[in-house]
Amino acid sequence: MPEQPFIPADFVVPPSLAADGFRLEPLGPQHNDADHAAWMSSIEHIQATPGFHQRGWPPPTGLSLAQNLRDLKRHASDFEKRSGFTYTVLDDAGEVIGCVYIYPSRADERVADVRSWVRADRGDVDGPLHKTVAAWLASDWPFTEVRYRSGT
Repeated sequence: MPEQPFIPADFVVPPSLAADGFRLEPLGPQHNDADHAAWMSSIEHIQATPGFHQRGWPPPTGLSLAQNLRDLKRHASDFEKRSGFTYTVLDDAGEVIGCVYIYPSRADERVADVRSWVRADRGDVDGPLHKTVAAWLASDWPFTEVRYRSGT
């Protein structure tokens, strides 16, 4: 029996999400410098964020820009293949302030495992981001189960 795909073949993946104070757009190589600066400035904060505790990311010593670019290309490829969806979080000025990851659970590919982080200096956005993304996943995505840990 064929496995159920993470998302149905006819599902139109949302290209963005606009909210009060931030917006999401697919993460890609064009975000490399800003994404790298955002998470490198907040490694300890991200590691303390629910969903990142035991993932080993970000590495305590960081990554080079070239390594980060490879990671962003992988996320963009996953998005294109519809096997996972990573969105960058931008503030109203277009500055990268975080990321949202929507991937199948390692334990059950029918379950969406969602994680998000924001820069340490934008911790005030963490609660609104979580609330907005959780509502968006419930209303606009086809998941029957979502696991999205909250730090709020």
